[in-house]
Amino acid sequence: MTTLDRPTVLVVTPMPAAPVSAGNRRRLLALCEVLQRSGFAIDFAYLQHEDQIYRRFGNHPPTDAAGMDAIFDRVFYIPAAAQIPLKTWAGGFTIDAWCPPELDEFVAWYFKRNPDTCAIVVNYVFLSRCLDAVPDGVLRVIDTHDRFADRHLQYRPFRAEPNFFFTDRASEAVGLSRADMILAIQSAEADYFRGLVDRDVYLLPPVFAERAKFRAPRRLTRFGFIGHGNDPNLFSISRFAHGWAASWKPNLPVLVIAGEICGSLNGLDLPGVELAGYVDAVETFYAGVDAVVAPMLMGSGLKMKVAEALSLGRPVIGTRIAFEGFDTDYPAHRLDGVADTVAAIRRLHDDPDGLATLTAACAELLARYNAKATACEVAWLNAIPRRSARRVAPSAARAPDVSTTVGAGIIVREERSLRSLPTADEDGGVLVATENPSPATAREAGYPSERRRWFVSPELDGSLQSAGPAPALHGGPVSLSPEWIHRRSLPQPAREAIAGSLGDAQADWTADGCLIGYEADGLTVVTCVPSFLVGRSRATAAFLIGDGERARELRLTSTAALARSPGLAFAATRGALTPVPASLTFELLEIDGSASPIPAARKTPSGLKAVLFLSDDLMGLIRLAPARNTHLEVH
Repeated sequence: MTTLDRPTVLVVTPMPAAPVSAGNRRRLLALCEVLQRSGFAIDFAYLQHEDQIYRRFGNHPPTDAAGMDAIFDRVFYIPAAAQIPLKTWAGGFTIDAWCPPELDEFVAWYFKRNPDTCAIVVNYVFLSRCLDAVPDGVLRVIDTHDRFADRHLQYRPFRAEPNFFFTDRASEAVGLSRADMILAIQSAEADYFRGLVDRDVYLLPPVFAERAKFRAPRRLTRFGFIGHGNDPNLFSISRFAHGWAASWKPNLPVLVIAGEICGSLNGLDLPGVELAGYVDAVETFYAGVDAVVAPMLMGSGLKMKVAEALSLGRPVIGTRIAFEGFDTDYPAHRLDGVADTVAAIRRLHDDPDGLATLTAACAELLARYNAKATACEVAWLNAIPRRSARRVAPSAARAPDVSTTVGAGIIVREERSLRSLPTADEDGGVLVATENPSPATAREAGYPSERRRWFVSPELDGSLQSAGPAPALHGGPVSLSPEWIHRRSLPQPAREAIAGSLGDAQADWTADGCLIGYEADGLTVVTCVPSFLVGRSRATAAFLIGDGERARELRLTSTAALARSPGLAFAATRGALTPVPASLTFELLEIDGSASPIPAARKTPSGLKAVLFLSDDLMGLIRLAPARNTHLEVH
């Protein structure tokens, strides 16, 4: 195997580079490709922020570990021990609120072992604190992606609060001042950063090479929008879809909405609007529409969806905000809002000459944009030092390390691999859990990309007569796969067998509970639990764990907050989990229409061990004990 001598750049990011399912990922990958084409080796460090967010909302994270391993020289995964906040009721986040100490530790660790790395590129200003751990002589770069000062003001017309980072000008200046060089994605933001800090600011819009020739449609039959489910996309396309449907008639084109955003638009049933869902290849989506609409009402940075559509030969109609950074004065690219955009499409949909003019304007715009982006790319690359090359060997693909065990009526396939995207195995198993090393363990192991994953399927006969206990699904901290918990993709006996195997796993929160009532079909517990459980704001599965018996799935039938604390212990590994004293009442979940009673051995407090809670990315455990004499007041 040959080795290559190349200067190395460390790229630090809070989102994965694959799959390319969102605009910030397209930007990230485009910047990395620029470096690679210029002869740099890339070490890619992913702070697992987005994985945490997706699991928090009950979705499997769209992260392709194998895809990233094929792109970069080395990939490091940095777990965040604490939950990263999505909301603040102050005027903005402090500049370091989204930068966990684990990232600082990783950067210090990395440069001790790789002193020849010539530069570090940090994506987003809110991760800038890790630049303080970079030794002298290394070029420090921040790729801003967006301006974040006062970003929340864009939300006021929607009477909403942002679910993403925002701060004030002074805090943004502090973060940017940690870098030697700042990258801006569009001209207006480059000027803003130059006025904010005394640093080298380079304009670096990504090049979008022409991947398909423009062809002017004679008529619009279907026009589309594809995007990620972030707030700007969601607010904009939702309002536009309702505006389009309000006056739609069968002779008008159909609006096709595709991408991850469809998961946030469930139940959107409007005339003239079609939800196409997630698409594996964007080329398929663009091939099925005559034109693209970008009805953006808010947002900053550069709208990747516009450049992507142009690169694939589709004419685009959109608002001023959608075309910020593209330097165009064409009327169909300078629309003012929903009504203006709807009217423009209605005018153009059956106008061959108008569509031809629009298509020509889009072709000219793409050529002009790419010429400018190419010149910016050359200027930036000339400013990056090339020194101390590292000998880099291309990585070889590794086969998964797989083992299969059977017990308690389930088949468990455990594999150690990079295969992170699938929620089901090709042999029919459902992904149940993924190894999630603690930050200390990750550091000791070199922040590995590979993880252990457990896929489970019921035995073919569906019985639970297999000898032995359920195979273990843990050996340290794990991240649960939300789908099997919420969507009940496995039969209940298999779910109960899995819960039994997780009973001794490391929980995210634990509490002591007093058992104040138990019958053959249920029980009531007084305890302290996270506030989301009392408010029933997250889908949660509960299981009764007992000594020597299989777990039984429970239904949480009622919760009541207590006026006074029962004085019971509560502990959490995440500071965001606020304990609330409460009483919880459960009943046994029915199997095939009937609930079997709690076995006789379990009708005494000594036979009941704990209640296990599985919710999104959290695992909780209430340890049960007989009730004490105490006065409890229920709200």
